Amino acid sequence: MRLDDAGLQQLFLAARTHRAWLPREVPDATLRELVTLAQLGPTANNGLPARFLWVKSKAAKERLFPHLSEGNRDKTMKAPATAIIGYDLEFFTHPPQGQGPLAGFADKPDAALVYCARNGSLQGAYLIMAARALGLDAGPMSGFNNAGVDGEFFAGTSVRSNFLCNVGYGDPAPLRPRGPRFAFEEAAQIL
Repeated sequence: MRLDDAGLQQLFLAARTHRAWLPREVPDATLRELVTLAQLGPTANNGLPARFLWVKSKAAKERLFPHLSEGNRDKTMKAPATAIIGYDLEFFTHPPQGQGPLAGFADKPDAALVYCARNGSLQGAYLIMAARALGLDAGPMSGFNNAGVDGEFFAGTSVRSNFLCNVGYGDPAPLRPRGPRFAFEEAAQIL
């Protein structure tokens, strides 16, 4: 069933990357629902390599602060919640309950990294779409020190950060006009 115009507006046409936030909390139950929905999107072999660490408390935000680029500090500190979207380089050793381990990665770390980058990024995109579907706004960003974030939040684990995403109720007042997009013929073709 095709979504109606209101659904397309909410997910794509009117949805924007937010940088300013209303002072409204996002309940933990909603963050749990976001992750549950993000895990329903397809990944190769149902590997689900993404890991989501929610930085929400003042103390956690202070740990994240020094690892953010200057342009991302203020908006992240004011966001109700920030997801560190990472991926587990050993995803293949501990699949979802009821599914056997994925073969072929234990002795191929380069293949595991490519798998994680591709499928973990997909799961991060699913998280953004889930946020929009639940009436939240998202502000994905890459301006941060990956090694610093990994050392601060994932030390001693096989999880590595991919990108960050602020989540909450965006303040529409400072939104910039949407940037241009390619015409179909400039970005796609049908053979």
